[in-house]
Amino acid sequence: MPIATPEVYGEMLDRAKAGKFAYPAINVTSSQTLNAALRGFAEAESDGIVQISTGGAEFLGGQYSKDMVTGAVALAEYAHILAEKYPVNIALHTDHCPKDKLDGYVRPLIAVSEERVKAGRNPLFQSHMWDGSAETLADNLAIAQELLERTRAANIILEVEITPTGGEEDGVSHEINDSLYTTVEDAIRTAEALGLGEKGRYLLAASFGNVHGVYKPGNVVLCPDLLKELNDGVAAKFGKASPFDFVFHGGSGSTEQEILTALENGVVKMNLDTDTQYAFTRPVAAHMFENYDGVLKVDGEVGNKKAYDPRTWGKLAEASMAARVLEATQNLRSAGNKIK
Repeated sequence: MPIATPEVYGEMLDRAKAGKFAYPAINVTSSQTLNAALRGFAEAESDGIVQISTGGAEFLGGQYSKDMVTGAVALAEYAHILAEKYPVNIALHTDHCPKDKLDGYVRPLIAVSEERVKAGRNPLFQSHMWDGSAETLADNLAIAQELLERTRAANIILEVEITPTGGEEDGVSHEINDSLYTTVEDAIRTAEALGLGEKGRYLLAASFGNVHGVYKPGNVVLCPDLLKELNDGVAAKFGKASPFDFVFHGGSGSTEQEILTALENGVVKMNLDTDTQYAFTRPVAAHMFENYDGVLKVDGEVGNKKAYDPRTWGKLAEASMAARVLEATQNLRSAGNKIK
């Protein structure tokens, strides 16, 4: 199937919310990791989301110029061609973008889609994230209003992060403290500024103790029941039941029960990066250790071309990452739930 149209993406999110499942959103940094993500979704018979962070886009742009927009556009165009060979719907998304990178990343990418839509085509990306969690909530929402107006016109969904996620990702970091929990007041202010769909659709990355990076279960205090409080608090004020489509950030190391509780409380998208990075790299490391005298020209020998051929270890990396993506679809209950 081709990359999801705006209508199909909306249907994907609606089905997830009604069915209490979520789509893994897989960060990719290359054609290899893109292939792994698509393969994992296809083998799981799950629709899904592929996303590119600012750091991922810079890497994709090449280390000569490190151009984020070029890198993101190039992989997105490649994905539009490649995805047609997979029997699932895939949405393209850009991950965390802080204020100092908006003009060099999200705003130019929105402009690309605006031109495509004017020409009668679908947008290049189906959603973009604005990460204003380092700003005051007032400034965060003011920028979100501007972006939401543009994304709505271009048939794109906006993702907003209104309070911090702990840890560090692509240079954006927050301490692990009480600020990692969104309040009902925060949610109400968000609804007042951005509406509840009438001003454009958006996904809400609310904080319930989330932390980016590597941690073991129990090392971070997640409170996914908080999401129900946020929905209920806004519903009571505005009269719209279950008003938010939530995003789960910093999910690596989460327990099964924490994930299931989040799904019951309105999470429709869960980001996955750290775990898939490890899944991709682990078999490569094993191959290098096990074949060191083949991948290296030890003691003046010639090595083994079949051992150091990037396709040899690249196939192992793809298979391992695809298996981790499949596992994520099972944990999030999207496996077997592709749109027929």
